[in-house]
Amino acid sequence: MEICILIIGSYLLGSVPFGLLIARLHGKDLRSIGSGNIGATNVSRALGKKWAYICFCLDVLKGLIPMLIAGLVLKQIENLPVKFIIWLVVGTMAVVGHIFPVYIRFKGGKGVATSLGIGLGVWPYYTVVGIITFAIWIICVLTWRYISLASMIAGICFPILLISLTLARQSWKFVELWPLMVVSLLIPLLLIIRHKDNIKRLIAGTEDKIGSRATT
Repeated sequence: MEICILIIGSYLLGSVPFGLLIARLHGKDLRSIGSGNIGATNVSRALGKKWAYICFCLDVLKGLIPMLIAGLVLKQIENLPVKFIIWLVVGTMAVVGHIFPVYIRFKGGKGVATSLGIGLGVWPYYTVVGIITFAIWIICVLTWRYISLASMIAGICFPILLISLTLARQSWKFVELWPLMVVSLLIPLLLIIRHKDNIKRLIAGTEDKIGSRATT
């Protein structure tokens, strides 16, 4: 029962469209501005960096809070693969909620920030890798100023870093961490699928850079 509540609660929390709500508080419809996405990048175009940072943090918390609660609830499970599978299901539902939110007819964002929240919540495995990946994301943003490109590069780096650290640390064993490995390999695929329109704009040279504001 506790696990079912966690899964449902994670989806409902993930479905909260913070970007859309922030824009509405300022009298704007985020879906009619810029790319039409409800994430922090489009909030930046519509309202500036301050509100984009707030939106980003809230979207991260949508993934982090369910993971922290689930970590406490699942603490007594000794079978690590089983524990990780349940843990990841809870977190995945937060991302599903962000991408397909029940409150706004299942048309949501790309799930990058919420995925980061999930990563930070799986201590120490995803947390350590997530922090390094976030640093890579920041470097890519500062270098090229494309949020979409930085997100995809960071997503590709995530499984590579996780596998590398598992090989380097004797206490991290593949036989126990395989659920984390499987999900980490799915992350780049999901990001590329969700960013297919951004990829087209990047190739065409029409993708908006960070800091550009919408004119509508």
